Amino acid sequence: MFGLFKKKSELDKLDAKYRKLLAEAHQASTSNRTLSDQKMEEANKVLKQMDQLLAQT
Repeated sequence: MFGLFKKKSELDKLDAKYRKLLAEAHQASTSNRTLSDQKMEEANKVLKQMDQLLAQT
């Protein structure tokens, strides 16, 4: 209840984006391999951003 108005941290936002991209890549892997590869590449970029953010703290 008290976390209702709490802002998400940058790491939380990146994590949500990463999980969404992985899910999209998995879903596309059965029908469009090229799209799946693109989503995986984007997910890896987000993962690198998360690693950099964690290294700074």
